[in-house]
Formats: sequence, C-alpha cells, structure tokens
Amino acid sequence: MLRESIADGSVDLVYLDPPFNSNASYNVLFRGPSGNESAAQIEAFDDTWHWTDAAEEAFGEVLRSGNGAAAEMLRAMRSFLGENDMMAYLTMMAVRLLELHRVLKPTGSLYLHCDPTASHYLKILLDAIFGAKHKISS
Repeated sequence: MLRESIADGSVDLVYLDPPFNSNASYNVLFRGPSGNESAAQIEAFDDTWHWTDAAEEAFGEVLRSGNGAAAEMLRAMRSFLGENDMMAYLTMMAVRLLELHRVLKPTGSLYLHCDPTASHYLKILLDAIFGAKHKISS
C-alpha cells in the first residue's frame, strides 16, 4: 500500500498524467521481423470509466477520507452529474488526488495534465482538496 511507503508531507513535486477519460481502448501494435506492420496487437490500456461497484467503493473512500470539503464537493458533483461515466472518472481521480495531497509538502507543487472535457470538474476537486487559495495555472 502506498500509504505505508511514502511519508506524509514528504514530496516536493508531483507530475500527474492520468488517463484522459477518452472512452477508448489503446493497443500495442507489433511489427513483423522485416519491420512491416503485423496484425498482432494486445490491449495496453482501456481508458473507459463506468459507474460500477468499484466506483461506488471509491466514492465511499472519499467520504471516509476525513477531507470534508472533498467529500462535500464529490457529493454535489454526484447529485449534479448522476452515476455516469464522468462521475466514475472524477471519483477515481478524487481518491488519487487525496493521496497526493497527503504526501505533498505544504510548499510542494502539483502539475496535473488532464483532459479538457474534465478539466473544469478536476479544478473544482483540486480546490476542494488543496484549498482554493492555491495558484492554479493552465
């Protein structure tokens, strides 16, 4: 578990390049021995999110996190968005952002590379988790 291996407030810099909620599957394509394209491929990553039991469990984890602002914001987002793919993505991100908040020093920096279709929601989550007083630049 990450919590056991990284001390609270010990990280100076985080660059987060999470899945982009692209609703696509990405494959690794192989080439033949002569360098020509091959039909062989394997799924490398599935960037689709759905409201499932796992999303519900992650939502509960945020509510139990002790960060009241994050819990309240995620509840409001769920009330507004419903239990859909975007909400599943935001819930997955909220769990990770809470953990990053735990390990980041008060003077540390977080760089988040995110999907423009979710960036506005993520900005609100960041404000709830880290506090709206922190400088956010695009």
